[in-house]
Amino acid sequence: MDYIRAIERQQIREDLPKVQVGDHVRVHYRIKEGDRERIQVFEGDVIRMAGPGARETFTVRKISFGVGVERTFPVHSPKIAKLEVVRHGRVRRAKLYYLRDRVGKAARIREKRVH
Repeated sequence: MDYIRAIERQQIREDLPKVQVGDHVRVHYRIKEGDRERIQVFEGDVIRMAGPGARETFTVRKISFGVGVERTFPVHSPKIAKLEVVRHGRVRRAKLYYLRDRVGKAARIREKRVH
């Protein structure tokens, strides 16, 4: 079991900013199409964090052409080229699944005030 923990410890990325539920993030994700590779930007709100250590994932939700789109990213994936936190959200719960039922201004997350 210690071998697994040792391998996972090597895979953890320290260069990415700390992401929390409620944050509005911009994920630059490497996508391979045939023999070419390009970077696609996925911008939205983090609605959940799951998993421990190197298996940690976060789910980002955005509205695209009136349709809600969610995508789950591994936090420590080498496919994430860059991760930007646009703004920190002020939330009171760990999972924001209630945003799926909300539309427009009701789906907004208040911004965390910095003193």
